[in-house]
Amino acid sequence: MANLFTYFELGRIEGGCDEAGRGCLSGPVVAAAVILNPDKPISALNDSKQVNEKNRLVLRDQIMNEASAYAIGIVTHEEIDEINILNASFLAMHRAIDQLTIKPEFLLIDGNRFKPYPTIPHACIIKGDAKYQSIAAASILAKTKRDEIMDSLHEQYPIYNWKKNKGYPTIEHREAIAAVGPSPHHRMTFRLLADKSQLDLFD
Repeated sequence: MANLFTYFELGRIEGGCDEAGRGCLSGPVVAAAVILNPDKPISALNDSKQVNEKNRLVLRDQIMNEASAYAIGIVTHEEIDEINILNASFLAMHRAIDQLTIKPEFLLIDGNRFKPYPTIPHACIIKGDAKYQSIAAASILAKTKRDEIMDSLHEQYPIYNWKKNKGYPTIEHREAIAAVGPSPHHRMTFRLLADKSQLDLFD
């Protein structure tokens, strides 16, 4: 397990932010913001991509029980199509930060770009979910929440096998789109098929 940093700078309230689902063809983009409790460390924290599903769920419960504050922000596939995925990712993070019961003094953002949140300075950290505990915690909450949403949608649209691929552009997912067309939950501004124009979906 990685040895993640606890703080970007000691002596202040820091909130970590990350999102899940940015590269998917369907469903929302989900972000989380987490302020960890320094008196209740979670030693197993790591980037959600490096943790299997069973352990992610264990960590999710630990984060929810032990963190000083956490919140989830969701931006729908319709909103993604309206404002583009980059802006949607920023908006999801802002919505998560809006709901924090404790106001952070500084934000740690996973990635290299962010729309500044009013009155709170931030730092963008490339691969931050593998470097800072609060970002790793946010990645866990964002990933598990989005997976729950896609698992629920899978029950309505099993043809796309979202329970397995979670909406990512796997060969199987794209083959299903080619066979039956897009669902009401697909992002229509995304390239849904690998080799055909999106217009072909409606022939």
